[in-house]
Amino acid sequence: MRLPVLAAEEMNDHQQELHARITARRGGVRGPFRVWLRSPELCERVESLGAFVRFDSSLPKHLRELTLLMAARHFDAQYSWNAHVTAAIEAGIPAEAVEAIAERRVPVFADEADTAFHDFCEELLETHFVSDETFARAHGHFGAQALVDAIGSLGNFTMLGMCLNAFQVDLQPGRRPPFPDIRGFAHVTGDGDRS
Repeated sequence: MRLPVLAAEEMNDHQQELHARITARRGGVRGPFRVWLRSPELCERVESLGAFVRFDSSLPKHLRELTLLMAARHFDAQYSWNAHVTAAIEAGIPAEAVEAIAERRVPVFADEADTAFHDFCEELLETHFVSDETFARAHGHFGAQALVDAIGSLGNFTMLGMCLNAFQVDLQPGRRPPFPDIRGFAHVTGDGDRS
């Protein structure tokens, strides 16, 4: 990682309180939170948004995990991918679809709603816009709140990927980089862990 992990004696009261809260909610301060603690006000807001999109969003769990994988692959955020690939499959994303996303192929879903959701997210990530047809399909399946929550998820996980990459957050112990086509990522095989 490009920044040393803050030691307890280096943290101010706000950072220590955030550290304790993150540990209680997530089982430890790992991955991007090691970076975000450097800016406690941002960390507090990011942690709150991240908790909402992961645990409390109106999206079903498998689609929350799908947005994470899609943003992680879009930004080649290998730590994030490794931390959630198993959870995505356990939540109901077919392993073949996960493999397709990893290989930058179009995934196949048995459920048309999942396909419409994927297409909405993919179009937005790739083109920065969503066509009327793609929007109408996704809106027809999910409604306004779920699409707004999808944008929140994609935005959160995009920011997460940028943080992981910019600060070269190490991969989890024993985990390999999931995307062999990424250049310059030999450094990510250090002492990181699951977020």
